[in-house]
Amino acid sequence: MSNKVIGIEYTLKDANSGEHLDTNVGGAPLEFVSGKGQIIPGLETKLVEMALNEEADVLVEPKDAYGEYNEEAMQTLPKEQFAGIELQEGMSLYGTGENGETVQVTVKSFTDNDVTIDYNHPMAGKSLMFSVAVLSLRDATEEEIETGVVGGMAAMGGGCCGGGHHDHDHGEGGCCSSEGGEKQSGGCGCGH
Repeated sequence: MSNKVIGIEYTLKDANSGEHLDTNVGGAPLEFVSGKGQIIPGLETKLVEMALNEEADVLVEPKDAYGEYNEEAMQTLPKEQFAGIELQEGMSLYGTGENGETVQVTVKSFTDNDVTIDYNHPMAGKSLMFSVAVLSLRDATEEEIETGVVGGMAAMGGGCCGGGHHDHDHGEGGCCSSEGGEKQSGGCGCGH
Protein backbone atom coordinates (compact mmCIF):
# COMPACT_ATOMS: atom_id res chain seq x y z
CA MET A 1 0.00 0.00 0.00
CA SER A 2 2.07 2.90 -1.27
CA ASN A 3 1.35 6.61 -1.39
CA LYS A 4 -0.63 6.81 1.84
CA VAL A 5 0.10 9.40 4.49
CA ILE A 6 0.23 7.49 7.76
CA GLY A 7 0.41 9.27 11.11
CA ILE A 8 1.58 7.21 14.06
CA GLU A 9 2.17 7.42 17.77
CA TYR A 10 4.92 5.11 18.96
CA THR A 11 6.98 3.98 21.91
CA LEU A 12 10.26 2.25 21.14
CA LYS A 13 12.16 -0.18 23.36
CA ASP A 14 15.18 -2.41 22.96
CA ALA A 15 13.50 -5.80 22.56
CA ASN A 16 16.29 -7.60 24.42
CA SER A 17 17.06 -5.29 27.34
CA GLY A 18 13.69 -3.55 27.64
CA GLU A 19 15.50 -0.19 27.60
CA HIS A 20 13.24 2.73 26.62
CA LEU A 21 14.72 4.32 23.49
CA ASP A 22 12.21 6.83 22.15
CA THR A 23 8.59 7.92 22.03
CA ASN A 24 6.41 10.62 20.54
CA VAL A 25 3.45 9.97 22.85
CA GLY A 26 2.08 13.31 23.99
CA GLY A 27 3.53 15.09 20.97
CA ALA A 28 2.48 15.38 17.36
CA PRO A 29 2.11 12.16 15.34
CA LEU A 30 5.00 11.04 13.15
CA GLU A 31 3.66 11.31 9.60
CA PHE A 32 5.27 9.73 6.56
CA VAL A 33 4.43 8.81 2.96
CA SER A 34 4.34 5.03 2.58
CA GLY A 35 6.42 3.36 -0.08
CA LYS A 36 9.16 6.02 0.05
CA GLY A 37 11.55 4.28 2.43
CA GLN A 38 11.17 7.05 4.98
CA ILE A 39 11.03 4.77 8.00
CA ILE A 40 12.71 1.45 8.72
CA PRO A 41 11.35 -1.31 6.48
CA GLY A 42 10.40 -3.74 9.25
CA LEU A 43 8.07 -1.17 10.80
CA GLU A 44 6.61 0.14 7.55
CA THR A 45 5.75 -3.38 6.39
CA LYS A 46 3.46 -3.78 9.40
CA LEU A 47 2.04 -0.24 9.41
CA VAL A 48 0.75 -0.42 5.83
CA GLU A 49 -1.36 -3.44 6.86
CA MET A 50 -2.93 -1.62 9.82
CA ALA A 51 -6.23 0.26 9.92
CA LEU A 52 -7.02 3.67 11.39
CA ASN A 53 -6.96 3.62 15.22
CA GLU A 54 -5.44 0.14 15.24
CA GLU A 55 -2.68 -0.56 17.76
CA ALA A 56 0.05 -3.19 17.59
CA ASP A 57 3.39 -4.26 19.02
CA VAL A 58 5.89 -4.72 16.21
CA LEU A 59 9.18 -6.57 16.69
CA VAL A 60 11.78 -5.50 14.14
CA GLU A 61 14.99 -7.49 13.77
CA PRO A 62 18.27 -5.65 13.02
CA LYS A 63 18.28 -6.62 9.32
CA ASP A 64 14.94 -4.84 8.89
CA ALA A 65 15.90 -1.91 11.12
CA TYR A 66 19.35 -0.30 11.28
CA GLY A 67 21.42 -3.29 10.17
CA GLU A 68 23.79 -5.60 11.99
CA TYR A 69 26.66 -4.12 14.00
CA ASN A 70 29.83 -3.84 11.93
CA GLU A 71 32.96 -4.09 14.08
CA GLU A 72 35.02 -2.60 11.24
CA ALA A 73 32.98 0.61 10.95
CA MET A 74 35.46 2.50 13.14
CA GLN A 75 37.84 5.33 12.40
CA THR A 76 40.55 6.95 14.51
CA LEU A 77 41.10 10.64 13.87
CA PRO A 78 43.45 13.26 15.31
CA LYS A 79 41.94 14.96 18.34
CA GLU A 80 42.47 18.41 16.83
CA GLN A 81 39.65 17.65 14.38
CA PHE A 82 37.34 17.78 17.39
CA ALA A 83 38.47 21.15 18.71
CA GLY A 84 35.79 22.92 20.70
CA ILE A 85 33.86 19.73 21.44
CA GLU A 86 33.68 18.50 25.02
CA LEU A 87 34.20 14.82 24.25
CA GLN A 88 32.41 12.11 26.16
CA GLU A 89 32.39 8.38 25.46
CA GLY A 90 29.11 7.37 23.88
CA MET A 91 28.17 10.87 22.72
CA SER A 92 26.72 11.35 19.23
CA LEU A 93 28.25 13.71 16.71
CA TYR A 94 27.21 14.63 13.18
CA GLY A 95 29.64 14.59 10.31
CA THR A 96 29.70 14.37 6.53
CA GLY A 97 29.76 11.06 4.70
CA GLU A 98 31.47 10.11 1.46
CA ASN A 99 28.66 11.50 -0.70
CA GLY A 100 28.20 14.71 1.26
CA GLU A 101 25.33 13.27 3.31
CA THR A 102 25.04 13.92 7.03
CA VAL A 103 26.05 10.92 9.10
CA GLN A 104 25.67 10.30 12.80
CA VAL A 105 28.72 8.89 14.56
CA THR A 106 29.35 7.85 18.15
CA VAL A 107 32.49 8.63 20.12
CA LYS A 108 33.80 5.17 21.05
CA SER A 109 36.88 6.28 22.94
CA PHE A 110 39.49 9.02 23.01
CA THR A 111 42.99 9.78 24.25
CA ASP A 112 44.99 12.99 24.48
CA ASN A 113 45.88 12.61 20.80
CA ASP A 114 43.25 10.54 19.04
CA VAL A 115 39.50 10.03 18.90
CA THR A 116 37.94 6.73 17.77
CA ILE A 117 34.51 7.15 16.23
CA ASP A 118 31.96 4.49 15.38
CA TYR A 119 29.99 4.85 12.14
CA ASN A 120 27.43 2.23 13.16
CA HIS A 121 23.98 3.63 13.78
CA PRO A 122 23.40 3.83 17.56
CA MET A 123 20.74 1.14 17.16
CA ALA A 124 22.65 -1.12 14.78
CA GLY A 125 22.41 -4.73 15.91
CA LYS A 126 19.41 -4.05 18.15
CA SER A 127 16.09 -5.84 17.91
CA LEU A 128 13.48 -3.13 18.30
CA MET A 129 10.01 -3.34 19.83
CA PHE A 130 7.64 -0.64 18.61
CA SER A 131 4.30 -0.14 20.33
CA VAL A 132 2.43 1.79 17.64
CA ALA A 133 -1.01 3.25 17.04
CA VAL A 134 -2.25 4.54 13.67
CA LEU A 135 -3.72 7.98 14.41
CA SER A 136 -4.29 9.16 10.85
CA LEU A 137 -4.51 7.54 7.45
CA ARG A 138 -5.25 9.18 4.10
CA ASP A 139 -4.24 9.15 0.46
CA ALA A 140 -1.20 11.26 -0.29
CA THR A 141 -1.63 14.27 -2.55
CA GLU A 142 0.11 14.37 -5.93
CA GLU A 143 2.70 16.75 -4.49
CA GLU A 144 3.34 14.48 -1.52
CA ILE A 145 3.72 11.48 -3.82
CA GLU A 146 6.18 13.39 -6.00
CA THR A 147 8.27 14.93 -3.22
CA GLY A 148 7.77 12.45 -0.41
CA VAL A 149 7.14 15.42 1.87
CA VAL A 150 4.02 15.47 4.04
CA GLY A 151 1.99 18.68 3.85
CA GLY A 152 4.12 20.37 1.21
CA MET A 153 6.87 21.52 3.55
CA ALA A 154 10.35 22.46 2.41
CA ALA A 155 12.55 19.46 1.68
CA MET A 156 13.38 17.58 4.84
CA GLY A 157 16.70 16.18 3.74
CA GLY A 158 16.43 12.43 4.09
CA GLY A 159 12.83 12.14 5.21
CA CYS A 160 11.60 10.95 8.58
CA CYS A 161 13.88 9.29 11.02
CA GLY A 162 11.43 6.59 11.98
CA GLY A 163 12.18 6.80 15.66
CA GLY A 164 14.89 5.70 17.94
CA HIS A 165 17.39 8.48 18.11
CA HIS A 166 15.76 11.50 19.62
CA ASP A 167 14.71 11.63 23.22
CA HIS A 168 14.09 15.36 23.14
CA ASP A 169 10.99 17.36 22.40
CA HIS A 170 10.48 18.00 18.70
CA GLY A 171 9.07 21.45 19.35
CA GLU A 172 5.75 22.87 18.25
CA GLY A 173 4.21 20.73 15.54
CA GLY A 174 6.53 17.78 16.16
CA CYS A 175 8.51 15.72 13.71
CA CYS A 176 7.23 15.95 10.16
CA SER A 177 4.18 17.93 11.17
CA SER A 178 2.46 19.97 8.53
CA GLU A 179 1.28 22.51 11.10
CA GLY A 180 2.12 25.93 9.77
CA GLY A 181 3.94 24.36 6.85
CA GLU A 182 7.27 25.15 8.40
CA LYS A 183 10.42 23.12 8.15
CA GLN A 184 11.51 21.80 11.53
CA SER A 185 15.00 22.80 12.62
CA GLY A 186 17.51 20.09 11.75
CA GLY A 187 15.35 18.33 9.19
CA CYS A 188 12.96 15.92 10.81
CA GLY A 189 14.01 16.16 14.41
CA CYS A 190 17.15 14.14 13.73
CA GLY A 191 19.59 16.77 14.93
CA HIS A 192 20.51 17.50 18.51
